[in-house]
Amino acid sequence: MMTVKNLTVFYENAIAINKISIDVRQDEIIGVIGPNSAGKTTLMNTISGLLLDTQLKEERRGGVRITIFGKIEYENEDITGLWPDKRVRKGICLCRERHPVFSESDVEENLAIAAHLSSKKEKKENLSLVYEIFPKLLTMRKRKAGLMSGGEQQMLAIGIALMAKPRLLLLDEPLLGLSPNIQVQLVDAILKIKKEMTMTMVIAEQFARPLIPIIDRGYIIENGMLAFGGDKESLYNNPDVRKAYFGVDYDEE
Repeated sequence: MMTVKNLTVFYENAIAINKISIDVRQDEIIGVIGPNSAGKTTLMNTISGLLLDTQLKEERRGGVRITIFGKIEYENEDITGLWPDKRVRKGICLCRERHPVFSESDVEENLAIAAHLSSKKEKKENLSLVYEIFPKLLTMRKRKAGLMSGGEQQMLAIGIALMAKPRLLLLDEPLLGLSPNIQVQLVDAILKIKKEMTMTMVIAEQFARPLIPIIDRGYIIENGMLAFGGDKESLYNNPDVRKAYFGVDYDEE
């Protein structure tokens, strides 16, 4: 479905990601795992095209120069230079970290804004799906997003992305800063999304223990470079990966 080949990103003279190559197959859940500042968000922003927009804005204001090398292919098409809105139309949607929502609008208004490319019928169908996946949002549909908890805002942020009915959903740190109980609810929702919407997903996370049961394959990124990749069994059975990212040691078993 998607292939990232030798992707390299510089912020001025600092390298953010260095020759990263990953592949994403249809209907998979892929984990991109790594510590803070490993390059996960840069990778997700580059795949979504958001970094191109940031690059243009920085050039206009004379700020940090962003340079991108490598290639991104999506469904056998080179989309490396494609703007983010064009990628959304092709079915690629990013749910950014720290759940950005329209705080002065209520839940249903937030979801409606995200459905501006859809017909009335599609909007109604997608809204029903979002409420089926996140029943709590239905009970809060008239509440202003700024009055919701962090976990509730994360549900809404994912719901906003789902309103575009993506074929490839990118989730950047969806579990960041949330309680274990909310993390479990979101992981269950991710499984429900895959089942109900037959969606391919790439999920970037730091502490990946809640995700390991649901991913098909994963990549470990450290210092902007690909350190390890494999299926979930390979990741879980690697002692260094287990200790660093899953909080598990062999002597615990």
